[in-house]
Amino acid sequence: MKIVLVSVEAVPYCKVGGLADVVGALFEELSLRKTEVILTLPYYRKIIKPEGIYDTGIRFNLRMGNVSYDFSVFKKENVYFFASEKLFDREGIYGDREGYYEDNALRFAFFSRAVLEYFNKTGYQPDVFHLHDWQTSLIPLYIEIYYKDSPSYKKTVTVLTIHNAGYQGIFPSYLLKDLGIPEGLFTPEGIEFYGNINFLKAGILYSDIITTVSRRYAEEITTPEYGGGLEGVLKRRTNDLYGILNGIDYSKWSPENDPLIYSKYSYDNLRGKALCKYQLLKECSLEYEKGKPLVAYIGRLDAQKGIELIIAVLKKILDYGVPLVILGEGNPYDEDSLMKIKRSRDKRLFLNIGFNDTLAHRIYAGADIIMMPSRYEPCGLVQMISLRYGTIPVARNTGGLSDTILDYNPFTGKGTGFLFEEYTTGAFLESLKRAFTVYMNRGRWRKIMRAAMQMDFSWSSSVSEYIRIYKKAKDKKNEHSS
Repeated sequence: MKIVLVSVEAVPYCKVGGLADVVGALFEELSLRKTEVILTLPYYRKIIKPEGIYDTGIRFNLRMGNVSYDFSVFKKENVYFFASEKLFDREGIYGDREGYYEDNALRFAFFSRAVLEYFNKTGYQPDVFHLHDWQTSLIPLYIEIYYKDSPSYKKTVTVLTIHNAGYQGIFPSYLLKDLGIPEGLFTPEGIEFYGNINFLKAGILYSDIITTVSRRYAEEITTPEYGGGLEGVLKRRTNDLYGILNGIDYSKWSPENDPLIYSKYSYDNLRGKALCKYQLLKECSLEYEKGKPLVAYIGRLDAQKGIELIIAVLKKILDYGVPLVILGEGNPYDEDSLMKIKRSRDKRLFLNIGFNDTLAHRIYAGADIIMMPSRYEPCGLVQMISLRYGTIPVARNTGGLSDTILDYNPFTGKGTGFLFEEYTTGAFLESLKRAFTVYMNRGRWRKIMRAAMQMDFSWSSSVSEYIRIYKKAKDKKNEHSS
């Protein structure tokens, strides 16, 4: 099977968020299977690890609206980079210090067309285009408009993965011509969305299969609360909508072999975790009272992640004598709010605005509890990593958090975390108190830790699911064409 992954981020080449980690890991795992997999990316100015990337010498000209753009193709093994000086030779991926680039609609539409043009001109016949998020969602529409009769794509199916329905690629309707989209498709039944163009809607309408990153989130995005206005379109496509959890790379995230933590440990020998906690408290200069858990937060400081709930309960947690470590960056208002609390509670709160990979590893290993009060969470990687390190999540019962955390039952003693339902300060605080209470019983807490550490969220099972979906899409297309 020939699979082409189309994304605007992927490690180790270019990264802004978790999308890059997921696509990079998926590419690596698929490469180990009996598949022929290609990864396609824009060739940004600041591509990481450029060693080994070479110019293929292939040049094309592509017309978008009334403007022609040249692009060239660079390559490193099975990774293809599409270069355009006008569109991608810039400081950032999505924007710079001034904000998002105003021509992002054109930039990512052009990338989508360039990918299709390249494989069409070279005669390569993919079995699957696997598209990731709104930036590549125009590909199935462009196939319909420009390549419907192309021999290259006659048997090709498109699979769109929605990593976060909160980001849809919504742009003004006057860009239709520049994007090469006929006006006849700009209708409520088509790509029109409250008077604008919606890239993600186009992908949902025209892709053969749609996936998202957890089973629970696949259900949630068909509701008004989580669908972002696309719930109606998604509901009509429920027969083609699947939830597949992202995976974790345990060669990087595992306390048995993590070179960045103070002491290695495992589920059957937890001694090293106590040392990790002691050293983390020391590194962060935190006061510690024996018998208290060390609580942490790692992630973006924004509304989706529930930062307002964390800020609301922070002083109460600190008043309990519980030390806290927070690592992340995001909304300046939330950063300032945390800094104010930090100044007043300096001895029990450690705050690192920004991201530090080494510190992240040490927090996962040294903390007892990790907070994830997300308003919504399509999949979530933080809870999967923390479970592996025996760091117990206190999380909202939503999306991928629901699919990966078993709420602790005091009667059976079974569970891997503490879940709460309502997105309220009170519900979050009560769940934290539940965790603090159980923490006092060291036998019960160690049982939770060991259960958490034995959970398996490796990429192997997730990739098997994707391959099954690819085959399902191919079978469906063959049925329709026969």
